[in-house]
Formats: sequence, C-alpha cells, structure tokens
Amino acid sequence: MASNSKIKQMAFAAGAATLLGLGAAATGAPALAQASNTSDYRNQISNDMRSCAPGGGPAVRVTISGIKSSTGKVRAQVYNATRGDWLERGRWLNRIELPARRGRMVVCMPVPASGTYAIAVRHDANGNGETDISEDGGAMSNNPSINIFNLGKPGIDKTRFRVGDGVSSIAITMKYMT
Repeated sequence: MASNSKIKQMAFAAGAATLLGLGAAATGAPALAQASNTSDYRNQISNDMRSCAPGGGPAVRVTISGIKSSTGKVRAQVYNATRGDWLERGRWLNRIELPARRGRMVVCMPVPASGTYAIAVRHDANGNGETDISEDGGAMSNNPSINIFNLGKPGIDKTRFRVGDGVSSIAITMKYMT
C-alpha cells in the first residue's frame, strides 16, 4: 500500500498534468454561457492593468502568489464557468502570458460580460512549453484542493466565481510538486 505522502504526490502529479496542459490549442464549438461563437475563444491578450482601473470592467484583477522562481513564463486563462468549457482544450476565452516573477504577480483579465467564470494559472518554470511535473506549477480560482479522487481537475462548482459589470478581485496561490 502506498504511503499517504506518496498518494499526495501522485494526486498532485495528476493535478499538475491537468493544469499544465491548459495551453494546448484546439478549435472549440460555441459555448452555452457568455461566449456565443468560436471567435469568442482563444484570445491572447496583453496584461493591460487599465482594464482593472476604477470604472473599468467587466474584468478580474487576479493576484497570483507563491510563484517559486523568476524563470520561465506564467500563463493565466479564463473560461466560461460551464462543464463544457472548463479546462477543455481551446475553450479558454482570454489568455495572458508573462515572464515569471518570483513571489507575487497581478494580472488584469477582461471578460466578455458579467457572468460566471473560472481561471487557471500555469507556471512553465523552464519556459520550454512542455509539461514538467517536477518543476512547473499550477493553480485555479478559489484554490481548490487537488487529490487522488479528482485527479487535478476540480469541477467547475469548486472554481467558478461571479463577475459583475465592474472589476472583481480574486487571489490564487500556486502549487508545485517540489
């Protein structure tokens, strides 16, 4: 029988694999929530903090903490909060990718309209674009736990949050295997 520590490592590895695969590109079909056609998906945008200034929105100010190094890239993606979109290939609405900065980073993630969304963050620590479970990290909105039973893909019910017409704020803490 595997030790509790070994089970946690296996669960984290499975979760990390899910989180780290977030950037894969594929075409998506229309969603049932805020996105209405395929052009609403897969928008690569810059981190424009003016969208999170007073009077801005709808947008989410995302504070990402626990980034273990200033190497590689950090990628944040926002999804419609539907089972059909959450963590599905190519079903992200907006993506922001930046050089990693150890400790804490803040991104402003615009959303198409008020509604419910979920955010996933990946730290590709060595910047190779590959999933390196022993080095890379990941996290999701509402900081759900990752365990052997959900294999790193917490359901949308654990990660969704509401965004109004203005700017919402959330905090996400990165998780790493080591």
